[in-house]
Amino acid sequence: MANNKLWKVLGTSFGVAVTLGGTVGTGILRKPGPIAELLHNPSLIISLWLLVAIYALLGVSCVLELSLSIPKAGAWYGYAERAFGRYIGFIVGLSSWLGTVTALGFGSYTCSEYLAILFPRLQGFELYCAISLLLILWFFHQLGVIVAGKSQEWFSGIKALALIGFIGICFAQGEGGAWQDSPAAPTGLPLWSGILTALLSIFYAFDGWHTAAYFTEENKEPQKSMPKSMFIGVIVVAVIYILINIGILHTLSWSELSQSKLAAADAMQKILGEQTGRWVTTFLMLSILGILNTQVMFAPRVIFSMSRDGLFFASAGKVNAQGSPTVATHMTVGLACLFLISSQSISDRLSDIATFFFVASYLAGFASLLRLRKTEPDLNRPYRVWAYPYLPILLVLISSLFLLGTLIQNVASIPFVIAFMVISYIIYRFGLTKRI
Repeated sequence: MANNKLWKVLGTSFGVAVTLGGTVGTGILRKPGPIAELLHNPSLIISLWLLVAIYALLGVSCVLELSLSIPKAGAWYGYAERAFGRYIGFIVGLSSWLGTVTALGFGSYTCSEYLAILFPRLQGFELYCAISLLLILWFFHQLGVIVAGKSQEWFSGIKALALIGFIGICFAQGEGGAWQDSPAAPTGLPLWSGILTALLSIFYAFDGWHTAAYFTEENKEPQKSMPKSMFIGVIVVAVIYILINIGILHTLSWSELSQSKLAAADAMQKILGEQTGRWVTTFLMLSILGILNTQVMFAPRVIFSMSRDGLFFASAGKVNAQGSPTVATHMTVGLACLFLISSQSISDRLSDIATFFFVASYLAGFASLLRLRKTEPDLNRPYRVWAYPYLPILLVLISSLFLLGTLIQNVASIPFVIAFMVISYIIYRFGLTKRI
């Protein structure tokens, strides 16, 4: 507390846990149905999941070079600020933080909806439940980074065990499902359109593969543990995702799968009966709660780091006696609660904008690596990216395509993205960030 610094107390197990906890959510449980409806080809579906997993693994190599050469809380913000200057850093940091805050609001409300299913007396009080969940997490994270880190390991461990159990049941009790019942796959433009849409869905399901990088500054031995934790974490996530898809395809027929909004739940109900619904709902709620716990932990690190650089409220740079950026956590949870009580149209628009900036952060990160190699060739780099410069250039191109796809899917959000850029520039240009 005296030095107002984050504690270096996290290690490999936390890195793996936060990668799993920050990535695996309801996406993998919801996306298989819509993707199956688009593609009608089990092998193609698995290939696309594998392709995005490879993208994440290659991305880890880039992020490791950045995080170990710039061991600073905030991940994408720190890299962009170092490579492109304060304004670009401000944009990346602010959009990254606001995007996560928006996700916190939506996630907590979704979690409260599942809670109301389990306890019908709570129906009609979902908003209050969502705010209460955020406040409980806020209180919990005031207890310090050590307690928060251990809680993340427990959340992720329970989630992993539940998913392994799901996979085992599908493999043991499934009867071939969609693998034996493949309708004619689309061809031509419908096929390529389906592939693009499916890739974007899978890309969002993998979002979070870089989460451990937010905590490099708090890692006890980052040069030793970060490579292990990030690669192991992404490989575990990828294996779980691919096996879940194979298990669902092995259990549900194409007609069942293509109409399913929650394929994992439908697979369990088909095997074990309707009585499994309550257990599936409980798992969904706990899965979302694990992601919320991760977001409440890493989002404050972004504005904490910005504050130290004079790009956010000075008070956000305070660390409490237990090693947590306490004021930044107040601001993060408080704004998420405000988003919850705002109108639905505002929240939906914020969510669309957040999706754009999440993808843009990846692009900024990979571009930062290329720029820093030129502007700071003598920077200490304990880890160097594979196949430089070809790999980061490839990831810049792929991320650009994902960004373009996001804009195509959310054309109505383009004016709001432009408005955000203009307003943020005015704030930065007239020095408000330097005075607050």
